[in-house]
Amino acid sequence: MGWMVGNSHSAQSTIFGYIPSSLNLAVFIHVNYNALPKRPGHRSRGWKDSMELSRPILRLALAQMNSSNRHSPNIETVAAAAARAAGDDADVLALPEASGLMNRNRDESRRIVATEDKDEFIAACREFASTYRLWIHIGSTPVSAGEGKYRNRTVLIDDRGRTRARYDKIHLFDVFLPDRPPTGESKRYDPGEEAVLVDTPWGPWGLSICYDIRFPHLYRGYAANGATILFAPSAFTVPTGRAHWEVLLRARAIENGAWIVAPAQVGKHDDGRITYGHSMIVDPWGHVVVDLGGVAPDQAIAVLDLKEAAAARKQIPSLKNERSYSFRREDARNPLRSVSIAKMEDENA
Repeated sequence: MGWMVGNSHSAQSTIFGYIPSSLNLAVFIHVNYNALPKRPGHRSRGWKDSMELSRPILRLALAQMNSSNRHSPNIETVAAAAARAAGDDADVLALPEASGLMNRNRDESRRIVATEDKDEFIAACREFASTYRLWIHIGSTPVSAGEGKYRNRTVLIDDRGRTRARYDKIHLFDVFLPDRPPTGESKRYDPGEEAVLVDTPWGPWGLSICYDIRFPHLYRGYAANGATILFAPSAFTVPTGRAHWEVLLRARAIENGAWIVAPAQVGKHDDGRITYGHSMIVDPWGHVVVDLGGVAPDQAIAVLDLKEAAAARKQIPSLKNERSYSFRREDARNPLRSVSIAKMEDENA
């Protein structure tokens, strides 16, 4: 474990605690939201610029999509989703992984994918956020990383259309499933190197994407540094979704006493892929409070009581109960030999 901090695209950064040293860098973004205007007619929830006194209730619109291999249909979908979310008095609209583009044709995607500042999908999301006075978590969309490769990037946009955080998927989906070709995400994408915890009017949020959900230390680091909501936008395959999706989401929620927000792709896509769906919200006790099914695009509004995270952590204080320990490997073939191969320290104790 190591203390690390970086300053990326933010006015100021500071260290809250620890993250696994394998991530190399953590970015902690702080923004003063006191003067931000509220959507006309929007309820005031009486928050102050403090983690302890942040807004205790979040109205979140969860969108399940069937993204196209072009930007324009996806922009139309998000336009309708944002309008519906605003009509439901949502604070935040959460989109799935690859919301902006799902296109595995190399030649086509190279003509479409651009840098973040020139990406038309991200620009449209910024416009919708400003128009509807709605925060938008775009899930992710591919952006150019140079040398013919992409980054699978999350962008968090505030209700004035300003980018408040960005996160590049750290763990790339290179797996080998029976009777299927290797996925090879790393052939087209470069991995991210920063775990991003962003302070918002509703407290700290931890950002991740899809395959990251299989790496629990990432979420433990977020929770240890105060995150009460962990985002996991995804585009799971059907075989892995059936076997692992709900189990993984509930495990991350229970382990960390945190809300899990996991919007997902669903159905057969223009590029031939088939995704599992079942966009979910899981509460800090591990209950699935929203499941949008595996049939078609859909949208739901959920009310997240952020005090439930503190309640779960008080009842089962596993974050506080972590202890330092040594890891030793014994050789049962030779009882005279034992090797201490690592010391794992809990710097949060």
